[in-house]
Amino acid sequence: MKIGKVERYINETLDTKGAMMFSLIDPMDYEKPEAAADVASESVRGGADLVLIGGSMGVQGKALDDITAMIKEKIDVPLVLFPGNIATITTQADAIYFMSLLNSRNPYWITQAQMQAAPVIKSSRLEALPVGYIVISPGGTVGWVGDANLVPREKPGIAAALAIAGEFMGNRIIVTDTGSNPQLQGSGPVPKSIIRAVKANIEVPYIVAGGIRTAADALEAYSNGADILQVGTAFEDGKEVYKRAAAISKSAKEAGAKKRLDR
Repeated sequence: MKIGKVERYINETLDTKGAMMFSLIDPMDYEKPEAAADVASESVRGGADLVLIGGSMGVQGKALDDITAMIKEKIDVPLVLFPGNIATITTQADAIYFMSLLNSRNPYWITQAQMQAAPVIKSSRLEALPVGYIVISPGGTVGWVGDANLVPREKPGIAAALAIAGEFMGNRIIVTDTGSNPQLQGSGPVPKSIIRAVKANIEVPYIVAGGIRTAADALEAYSNGADILQVGTAFEDGKEVYKRAAAISKSAKEAGAKKRLDR
């Protein structure tokens, strides 16, 4: 499969900046679609390089069409779908994470949902981004919905092996995710030992997701090997979104500059 416009944008931005920040908007976290669109806009104004829309139990149909179009009007960066299932598809977006949940116990989340959605995505002309997705404990909603065999936080070798397998199977992006609000589950963001182990063993872009709230969280993840941070928890209350996004974006710039010097 050829590299499309959005994937090329990601690769080229990583080449020039060294690190990126994605803003994740889950419409289920907002009472009104206008609030979600405002958060997306403010996060981009603060420095987000790409906006994701979706979640583990996201909207679909006309509601998804409408909110995606609303966000699209307010931003000047790619808008990518983060699907919770086969119905999280709209032609209003630029691309979609075509994800395989690599550590699911249920083959539905590894290949079957993908098989059912593939013809629809192909006919819609949405750009498919081949993503290998790995859920780290505590896992949150995505871990429960996806029936994940959660990677223990103290077992970086398991995460690394899954990431290698994902790359070998053709995934051109790898994501490790602890699920939303891991702090509320007695945990935190992806441990730095896992980030280091995954980064050391793959050559494709590596996204770290789940529980990133502050510039300090971001800098630790970037410093240990994350190429991209996927941030949703820090923005979902709708407060000081620009300020929070700018702080995390600053961490990305600092980490990216160091990565370029170390090449």
